[in-house]
Amino acid sequence: MSTDQPIELTQEQYQIIEKIRIYVKQKLANDFSGHDMAHIERVVGLAKKILPYEPKANAFIVILSAYLHDVIDEKVINDVNQATNELYNYLNSLNILSDDIKMIFDIIENMSYRKNLTGKKTLSLEGQIVQDADRLDAIGAIGIGRTFYYGGNKHNIMHDPTILPRTVINEENYKLPNTVINHFYEKLFLLKDMMNTEKAKKLAISRHNLLVEFVKQFENEWQGKD
Repeated sequence: MSTDQPIELTQEQYQIIEKIRIYVKQKLANDFSGHDMAHIERVVGLAKKILPYEPKANAFIVILSAYLHDVIDEKVINDVNQATNELYNYLNSLNILSDDIKMIFDIIENMSYRKNLTGKKTLSLEGQIVQDADRLDAIGAIGIGRTFYYGGNKHNIMHDPTILPRTVINEENYKLPNTVINHFYEKLFLLKDMMNTEKAKKLAISRHNLLVEFVKQFENEWQGKD
C-alpha cells in the first residue's frame, strides 16, 4: 500500500539531482535512438510513482540512477569505458558518498535487459525500481513508438513473416539486426511478467495489453486481413 507521502530529500540532494539532470541532458542531447532526455524524464517520473509503494527504498539513489541509467550504455555511448570514468569522476566532484556512488554503478551497470539475458542479476530494491521504470517506458503506446524509432535508427526492417523470432538470445546475438516486429516477441511481450515491484506489475498490465492488440492489428493489416 502506498504511504501517500511526498518523496523526502534534503536541499543538498535536490541540488545534486538538478546538476545530474543537466549533466545527463548534455550527454544525451544528440540521441536519436529513443534514449533521449524525454525518455529519461519519463523513467524518473515512473520511478517516483513506484517509490511511495516501496518506503524502504533510498529515494535519492533511485532518482539519481534513473537519471543516469543510459549515460554509460553501449546502445547510446561509443566509448563505454571513457563514459564510465567520466561519470565516476563527476559524481565524486559532487561529493556524493562513495557508498552511494557504488550503489548507483551497481544499478546502471546491471539493470539492462541485455545484461540479464543469460541470468538474472541481483539488484538492490533501488535497482529493481529503476529497472521497472525503464521497462515500463519500453511498453505501452510510447514503447511502440520507441521500438519503431529505434529500429529505424538501426536500419532494421519493420516486418518479414519469413524471419521468425529467435528462441535463444544471448548478449551477443541480441545486438544483431532483426525485424522491429520480432522485437515485440523477443523482448517486449516478456516484460510484464518480469516486473519486480507490485506497483510496476499493475502499471504494466494495460501497457502490455496495448502491445498485444497493436501487433495483432499490424499483422492482420500486413496480411490484408483487416
